[in-house]
Amino acid sequence: MFEFCTDPSTLDTLPWMACYLTTGKQFGFYSAFGTVLLLLAITAPVSLAFGFMGAMAARARNVIISVIGKGYIAIVRGVPDIAFFLFFVIAFDQLFEYIRHKIKCPDWSEPIRQGNDFVVCAEAKLPLGSAPQWVHETYGFSLAVLTFAIVFGAFAANVLFGAMRAVPKAQLETAAAYGMNERQTFWRILVPQMWVYALPGLGNLWMVLIKATPLLFLLGVEDIVYWARELGGTKTAKFTDYPHGDWRMWYFFALLVFYLAFTWVSEKALDRIMAHLTKGQATTAGEAQRRAAA
Repeated sequence: MFEFCTDPSTLDTLPWMACYLTTGKQFGFYSAFGTVLLLLAITAPVSLAFGFMGAMAARARNVIISVIGKGYIAIVRGVPDIAFFLFFVIAFDQLFEYIRHKIKCPDWSEPIRQGNDFVVCAEAKLPLGSAPQWVHETYGFSLAVLTFAIVFGAFAANVLFGAMRAVPKAQLETAAAYGMNERQTFWRILVPQMWVYALPGLGNLWMVLIKATPLLFLLGVEDIVYWARELGGTKTAKFTDYPHGDWRMWYFFALLVFYLAFTWVSEKALDRIMAHLTKGQATTAGEAQRRAAA
């Protein structure tokens, strides 16, 4: 990065540290923070969409749809997250490759399941072996996002289902008395009203989602935990121009500061959203705002 970094062994402490912190691998560590933020930015709305559909299914009058919705909520919430994170990534990867295999290699005669191996033709591989590295990384990241969305969508569905049931029935009956049909009552009365009841639970879920992002490391994505372990471990002069001892404590301390700062900002943002939603509402928070303004 700097001209004086040509021979790190001749540098003093501060120049040496400046060179060390501007190597290509260090920039990989810095960009991994963007990977985490991108995961959150994509996963949060997708999880909310899964949750909304799950909540709608759970409260449906059709028994089959209701069982599917409640089953989705119960099964995902009842199984450890790590099991689903590892299961969905493998399952989706093999499902996509199986579909491509059937389409692209219809004349394949060998079994796909060969013991513990899942064997498909080269044309069905996802991504292709000849694909550039960024394609492999994007594919792995996409599987991770889908997995996060399905798992946290179940928790969001449970929160939204409870929030829909918390809306006073009197408001729904009033809407019906004014001539609104079920669809109009749902979208004009129930959905706008439910958010004030759902936000505390969704806020907690957002915090859990933030804390779950280190699981990207287990899904094969080079996230901040991967780089902290990779860069923080002991390095000798035989393998690097910047040898150092075990610095993992300092790298993980940086992650601690990052997560604490991010959750603090999130709490402030959630407080402002809650204040906006409860304004004028017949809730404890709304009544507190009314008295404060009086």
